[in-house]
Amino acid sequence: MERREEQPGATGAGAAPALDFTVENVEKALHQLYYDPNIENKNLAQKWLMQAQVSPQAWHFSWQLLQPDKVPEIQYFGASALHIKISRYWSDIPTDQYESLKAQLFTQITHFASGSKIVLTRLCVALASLALSMMPDAWPCAVADMVRLFQAEDSPVDGQGRCLALLELLTVLPEEFQTSRLPQYRKGLVRASLAVECGAVFPLLEQLLQQPSSPSCVRQKVLKCFSSWVQLEVPLQDCEALIQAAFAALQDSELFDSSVEAIVNAISQPDAQRYVNTLLKLIPLVLGLQDQLRQAVQNGDMETSHGICRIAVALGENHSRALLDQVEHWQSFLALVNMIMFCTGIPGHYPVNETTSSLTLTFWYTLQDDILSFEAEKQAVYQQVYRPVYFQLVDVLLHKAQFPSDEEYGFWSSDEKEQFRIYRVDISDTLMYVYEMLGAELLSNLYDKLGRLLTSSEEPYSWQHTEALLYGFQSIAETIDVNYSDVVPGLIGLIPRISISNVQLADTVMFTIGALSEWLADHPVMINSVLPLVLHALGNPELSVSSVSTLKKICRECKYDLPPYAANIVAVSQDVLMKQIHKTSQCMWLMQALGFLLSALQVEEILKNLHSLISPYIQQLEKLAEEIPNPSNKLAIVHILGLLSNLFTTLDVSHHEDDHEGPELRKLPVPQGPNPV
Repeated sequence: MERREEQPGATGAGAAPALDFTVENVEKALHQLYYDPNIENKNLAQKWLMQAQVSPQAWHFSWQLLQPDKVPEIQYFGASALHIKISRYWSDIPTDQYESLKAQLFTQITHFASGSKIVLTRLCVALASLALSMMPDAWPCAVADMVRLFQAEDSPVDGQGRCLALLELLTVLPEEFQTSRLPQYRKGLVRASLAVECGAVFPLLEQLLQQPSSPSCVRQKVLKCFSSWVQLEVPLQDCEALIQAAFAALQDSELFDSSVEAIVNAISQPDAQRYVNTLLKLIPLVLGLQDQLRQAVQNGDMETSHGICRIAVALGENHSRALLDQVEHWQSFLALVNMIMFCTGIPGHYPVNETTSSLTLTFWYTLQDDILSFEAEKQAVYQQVYRPVYFQLVDVLLHKAQFPSDEEYGFWSSDEKEQFRIYRVDISDTLMYVYEMLGAELLSNLYDKLGRLLTSSEEPYSWQHTEALLYGFQSIAETIDVNYSDVVPGLIGLIPRISISNVQLADTVMFTIGALSEWLADHPVMINSVLPLVLHALGNPELSVSSVSTLKKICRECKYDLPPYAANIVAVSQDVLMKQIHKTSQCMWLMQALGFLLSALQVEEILKNLHSLISPYIQQLEKLAEEIPNPSNKLAIVHILGLLSNLFTTLDVSHHEDDHEGPELRKLPVPQGPNPV
């Protein structure tokens, strides 16, 4: 490949002339890149080396940098330069040089089979790139040739070294294909060619994996190689023997992670659902992992339980429709669903004692969608089977959503608390979705549990249990119209009975009341049961967000029923605003709430309330306006103007009756008195 003239050039990295890309200069620049303490020199060296890699001279110096007397960093650069030249400048290579280039790469890979692993990998990537560019015409049986060449007995390298080098080459080939810059029409040809070539790869992998004499490092590599090939959408039935061997390898702790990766990749490929018979054979293999899973949970081995759960979820989530279609196998699929349920309810608090349960949540959406997509008759059969499963799921999710003890929670980091918050939001979304399957019976179920908990005299209940049940209610009521539910009156009646002992429970009580504000607008007689709780909470800075947002919802939805309570609401709000209990954004929300509230009063009432509410702020503004402008009084002025504009945004007397009257009255112009603003 020494076929280009070197080009002289200007000056550059260190003492090396900029474009004089000789072996010596490349070595100097690499030394500078790795060992020079000066960052500017490092950057200069890196730029120069990048130019060197794409220069015509790279064909010349790359081979020399691979000499056995060079250090691995230098050899690595040589191998990388070869890969760049082959993958990006393929059209520069004359066709009559393909064979010699191929032979040189094979020779180098054989040398490095017992040398530096990082250099070996780069050389394998370079040969893979060459193979992809030559397939299928210029090198029709590329993969079979690779296998044959590395199995030749006359090689100076020992059998294990050759085997590992071949496996490395076979592993990087599909990876290089996925990232290659081949034009679209070539990509299709090469993919088809590789699909045929897997016939030369899989028997070898099976043999190596099942051979008792294969050392662990070889089997590890085999699993990684299989994992790489299945992403080329190899038919699932062709992978059957290797998948079974990978299941067997799960018992070996050294091979566990690679086996999980291989199985999950094989099961998750989009095309797999066409091979229903193979999928049905996989169910018993997955169910066979249950003892290992329970053992792992008992021993607190999070990695093993996580890996087994990934396999169960991959099969259930990707193929629930195909497996539900096999009605005669409904029991084995139900057993898989129950195994996933075990993973959802895995003991311990997420994310501190376990990280597995969150993997399963999407599965429950998918399963429900698939059941509800069947025609009426089949759906009725599956509803009968799966409704009890989904009721059990609700219990499991509410148990997982429970806070740990106050003492334990105190030890959690802020990051763990945030992850737990997000996890609870995911649970909330799942419960809301499950409502579609279970309907009103789900609310009755939650209400009965809460009622039993709050009225039982036998055992003292934990606040965590109460909070989780309310959280379930709130999750559903926030997005689903519960106006027709017959359990909400009972729930509103239960809320004042809850003895609120901590912030998390108080927050959830507030958010639950807020979620029921539309129901309260239709049942105004119940407002008095919950409004005192909300006004009381306004005075607690720890409940700032939940109490203010709940008051705002009540004032927006129920404003025509609030005049009897208006004086009290305004007085409490004024008090907390003056005491500066809340942060700026909550103060703004509170003003919006008061705007909604006042809109429903008579004009004289509005004016009377506005005078007492706004006068202190107007006086402050007058005082601030006389001061010399500075950053702190600017903030105060902006804050007051924000409060006033938020109040006026929602204070709208023109829409006085439109929520209460029929459409024929709504068209009448509202008698316009003076606007209180």
